[in-house]
Amino acid sequence: MRLFVTTMMFARIATAFRSPNTGGKINTTVLRHRSAFGVLPSKSSSRPSILTRRHMSDATVQEAPASTGYPFATVESKWQAYWMENQTFATPERRTTQEDGTVVKSKNKKKYVLDMFPYPSGAGLHVGHPEGYTASDVMARYWRMTSHDVLHPIGWDSFGLPAEQFAINTGTRPEVTTGKNIANFKRQLQMLGFSYDWKKEVATTDVEYVKWTQWIFLQLYKRGLAQQSSVSVNWCPALGTVLANEEVINGLSERGDHPVERLPLRQWVLKITEYADRLEAGLDGLDWPSGTMTAQEQWIGKSTGTEIEFAVDGLEDEKVTVFTTRPDTVFGVTYVTLAPEHPLVSAVTSPDQKDEVDAYVAATSSRSDLDRTSSKEKTGVFTGGYAIHPLTNEKVPIWIGDYVLGSYGTGAVMAVPAHDERDFEFAEKFGLEVKWVVEPATKKNDEELSREQAYTGPGANVNSGKFDGLKTNKAKKAITAKLAEISAGGPKITYKLRDWVFSRQRYWGEPIPIYFPVDFTEGVTAADVDPKEEGCEHTIRYDQPIPVDEADLPLELPEMEDFSPGDDPAGCLARAKDWRYFQKDGKWFARETNTMPQWAGSCWYYFRFLDPENSEAAFSPELDEDWMPVDLYVGGAEHAVLHLLYARFWHQVLFDLGYTKHPEPFQKLVHQGMILGMDGEKMSKSRGNVVNPDDVVDAHGADALRLYEMFMGPLEAVKPWQTSQVSGVVRFQNKLYNVVQAAVQNDDSVEMDEETTKILHKTMKKVTEDIENMSFNTAISAMMVLTNHLTSLKDKVPREAAEKLALIVSPFAPHIGEECWSLLGHDQSLAYHPWVEYDEALCVDNTVKMGVQVNGKKRGEIEIPKDADQEGAMAEAMKVQSVFNQVDGKDVKKVIYVPGRILNIVAK
Repeated sequence: MRLFVTTMMFARIATAFRSPNTGGKINTTVLRHRSAFGVLPSKSSSRPSILTRRHMSDATVQEAPASTGYPFATVESKWQAYWMENQTFATPERRTTQEDGTVVKSKNKKKYVLDMFPYPSGAGLHVGHPEGYTASDVMARYWRMTSHDVLHPIGWDSFGLPAEQFAINTGTRPEVTTGKNIANFKRQLQMLGFSYDWKKEVATTDVEYVKWTQWIFLQLYKRGLAQQSSVSVNWCPALGTVLANEEVINGLSERGDHPVERLPLRQWVLKITEYADRLEAGLDGLDWPSGTMTAQEQWIGKSTGTEIEFAVDGLEDEKVTVFTTRPDTVFGVTYVTLAPEHPLVSAVTSPDQKDEVDAYVAATSSRSDLDRTSSKEKTGVFTGGYAIHPLTNEKVPIWIGDYVLGSYGTGAVMAVPAHDERDFEFAEKFGLEVKWVVEPATKKNDEELSREQAYTGPGANVNSGKFDGLKTNKAKKAITAKLAEISAGGPKITYKLRDWVFSRQRYWGEPIPIYFPVDFTEGVTAADVDPKEEGCEHTIRYDQPIPVDEADLPLELPEMEDFSPGDDPAGCLARAKDWRYFQKDGKWFARETNTMPQWAGSCWYYFRFLDPENSEAAFSPELDEDWMPVDLYVGGAEHAVLHLLYARFWHQVLFDLGYTKHPEPFQKLVHQGMILGMDGEKMSKSRGNVVNPDDVVDAHGADALRLYEMFMGPLEAVKPWQTSQVSGVVRFQNKLYNVVQAAVQNDDSVEMDEETTKILHKTMKKVTEDIENMSFNTAISAMMVLTNHLTSLKDKVPREAAEKLALIVSPFAPHIGEECWSLLGHDQSLAYHPWVEYDEALCVDNTVKMGVQVNGKKRGEIEIPKDADQEGAMAEAMKVQSVFNQVDGKDVKKVIYVPGRILNIVAK
């Protein structure tokens, strides 16, 4: 039985409800778009009753102002049905093969527009989610109208802990829960009129998708980038899982306050560190927000410095290795600190310190790395052992301290309390020596330096033997060279980036396609035993991993009645003995029981969107060439580090293997700002401030929601939702519809006057430039100004102006755009109609408004030709009664005229 959810389950649009073939012309069939399964027909054009609403919001949605005749419910359902029936947004083929075998490539430029993979939670969308989706949809629609080939897909990051935890709590299988969630998310996205190519839809839980995720893992394994390692992790027996550092507080789980242990567990690790240089260098040339670029660089954390080896007193073959970016301070080392989990701790500890050291190690073993490094209290214990300074041969005491992490760097630091704040605080607490070896270069000879705090800046070396007087940079180089000369160190580049722990001890994830031989006690043959039976003694040879043959993929999850984690670090799959153990060629083997993390499926989904039906490959090289890289990637800044880093890592491996021609996946990245609740706080059920888009659409329509979210402010800004302000875009929507209705009544004899022509061309220019810059709020503002002007014309609205308005509003409000286009007599969708063109000359004002001052005080305003001379400006000024009154009967002593800016009359 296949347990992975396919996108056919719960989510595909019912194909039985097809309208008659219209030959591409507009279908007036009215469909309701509020069904849980997408766009389905209804006998009524009205919105569904409250009984069909899903996930009602905690916040009340106000009713729209009285409608002026725009039937948004009917219009939106109608056009969604039309787009679906006619596959309006199907991805164009970038190459076609002629009968003679000749391949003809598209002459259009391409745009791959991608939203960050949504996780289909049980709560459905809230109004913050569609912001990024709307922004990307505006760009996709605009680019189609500017003769680009556009790929705009959507899918579901559908594995993950929330679905599994919900299933455990309710007894519902995770694939059922996930299927229902996908159906609801899809209904909501279709309700909002996004121009996705639904034939490209994938979910990470699709059995074919799992196959290729496992295939990529095998490529990593064959390249030596996927290995097993004993990793110290935060294991919570009560929750039956490994916890991230952020999920452990004072030795207890954040959820449930359960005890957490630091245990070495066998884990699969992806060696992302081997790509650290590439990941940093690859950022050059990408169009990403500067903050995200910085976050990537900081997470990679490249440091250029020096590695120094300290011999251990009494242990001839042992050395303590440290890394420092300040080798110039090495003469200031007064102690060395090891992480409590450092492998040398027991060896360097003296007998009289053993009990104290053991107690300290045990106390820190339950604390997470984050808990240890964020604590302001400095703790530590003297081991009783000593290191030998490589340049002075002095003995320096070895301490252990929980602020040093075994998982970071070498797990040891050389402590220079005079020139490091952390070391200074530690030395002050435990009464350790402080040696000053660097003084500021600007210090005067008789100036006394403060000894109350560490000096961490550059300067000149003192108390450093033959290196005295050298400035910091020269001292670094000279001391590093000396250490290399005596084989006690040398230059070193390190990274903060750690290898990616890839194992999860959970059920709802991709099985890792690895198995291991099973050994039995001596003299027992495989034919005589069954490791699935209780009491059968056997050993799983984890040191001999075997990859599943690619032809046998996918390796699927077993069906389990109880998939709760349990207290076995091997994970719940270890209990599925019929699945775990199998025979092959007369031998017993055991499958890997760890699963992949949720990150796995989202590392490569942009590739699968190219070729979702391909059963022979993850994606074809032709489609990679045609569509990659992603031209616009839109998503929240919370994914600024790990998702982007992991996806880039997988991508660069596939690039090295020759599966893609493009070294980076995402050329341009845009983060939308968070939309807060009406109380200014992040939306959450616990705060009761969640606003559901279903309710907004019911009250105002999908276009109103889209317009409001783009009009709230700059896309990247954080802003609070204000339901009461939706009425502003509703009024705009109604005015626009009425303007078009007025134009429909006119024939082509209604010509545009000069003012209307200028406003129209300025608006088209403004909207075009603002879309290109993704400045959507100002584009909508410009269209509001144009609509107000056309409204003022009453029944004299020119059809040309109405048509241009329908075109430029359509990326933002596609339903009303299409409806207005149809009302104006067009029988084809405007989705691919050429974008508007403006005349630059008509966008330039021939006149200018300027203030008129009399004796320095503004008395009026005039509008004159831009090239008017002083005489012409004065003539216009005298026509302004308030100016004339101030000058009448007085002697004009002086006129100050700056063309286009100011006219100042001095009169006595």
